[in-house]
Amino acid sequence: MQMHSGEQRIRALIASARDNARSGRPHDAERLLRQAQSEAPRHPLVLNEVALQLLGIGNAGGALELLDEAAQASAGNPEIHFNRAAALRALGNFEDAINAYERVIEIDPRRIAALLEKGTLEAKLKRPRAAAVSFRTALQMIPPGIQPPPELQSLVQNARDTVERNNRELEAHIENALRDLKTRFSGESLHRFEQCVEIILQKRTIYRQQPTFMYYPELPPIEFYEPEPFPWLETIEAAADDIRGELLEVMGEQSELEPYVVLPRGAAMEQWRELNNSRRWSVYSLWNEGKAFPEHIVRCPKTVAALNAAPLWDCPGYGPTALFSILDAKTRIPAHTGPVNTRLVVHLPLIVPDGCGFRVGGQTREWQPGEAFVFDDSIDHEAWNNSDVPRAVLIFSIWKPFLSEAERELTRALMTTMGEFYGTQPDGHAAPATSAPAQP
Repeated sequence: MQMHSGEQRIRALIASARDNARSGRPHDAERLLRQAQSEAPRHPLVLNEVALQLLGIGNAGGALELLDEAAQASAGNPEIHFNRAAALRALGNFEDAINAYERVIEIDPRRIAALLEKGTLEAKLKRPRAAAVSFRTALQMIPPGIQPPPELQSLVQNARDTVERNNRELEAHIENALRDLKTRFSGESLHRFEQCVEIILQKRTIYRQQPTFMYYPELPPIEFYEPEPFPWLETIEAAADDIRGELLEVMGEQSELEPYVVLPRGAAMEQWRELNNSRRWSVYSLWNEGKAFPEHIVRCPKTVAALNAAPLWDCPGYGPTALFSILDAKTRIPAHTGPVNTRLVVHLPLIVPDGCGFRVGGQTREWQPGEAFVFDDSIDHEAWNNSDVPRAVLIFSIWKPFLSEAERELTRALMTTMGEFYGTQPDGHAAPATSAPAQP
């Protein structure tokens, strides 16, 4: 959008004032700021600059008043919200300051300083788990070998120390929680499970597959699977017409469809901004992340009966997931990876107009109605509907066939105990998990 000349002039005056201040010419900087004040005293950028001056001399209350006004006038400016958080922090309003930093992260998910400051306040409020999550997210954004700027170095070091301390506490918690269960399976080969725990604790690096929460080692990175290992797929495909009939009844009542992407405030939503809280990608869930929808299940008996043939990925609080996924016309699901690699995802295409496609890794496929396929959603994947009508698919997750029963049970227990450790399910916001939807 083109700015009018008055707006351009105010921005130019503020930029020049900052340049002069950085170059050691404070009098020129002050003169330029006064000029901006005289021309547009209530402009949000002017209010922001004056507030920074007040913060510099310790007048946090006066600064907050100006920043509140600026934030109302320019709600999408992350710098104003960042400075507002600093004023709240200086006044001792730590909870409000955390909320302000979350607003910054909503607007600019890669604002590392906001994550570091948020984590610092969470630690100050005796929330070490939440602090570790904020710090870990920030640290993951710093490329290997890159030195942070001087003003962030102490914060980054504190973040690393906090994350390391949290990892060791989590290690002890996991060891105590799973000791008896591991003893029960002492005769089993559990080296992959042990490597999985080491990766969660940041003792081992992930290569190849890239789940956003938990990586289980030595599982093959297969993009699309051949159907032979899954003989029950024939049962699913044989029921396709009945399943489609139940779907069409559901789609006739649009009010029962829910947006699939519903991210909480403060979540990094850069890639999901367009689909967040949007019914352009909607779902009708039978189960979703382990939560059953009894009314939906009763309404779709033939679909549920077909699903009974499949080894659903049943981790309490996380799975099973089985739902109808409806992707609106002219809509694209951005590239992403799922949270874990201990499961596979099955698509049964039901309504597929021309112009729809699906990519996993380096392979792209078109859906064929009634022909199910199995893929690994811990590998980068995306979906699109370029047609003029909705696309609909039955989606459900299953266990990877390479895990033994002992490994499955230990994996269930591991995910449960991590949820207990963090005080909530690690869904990408309260623990180091995924901030992306699990599957398209």
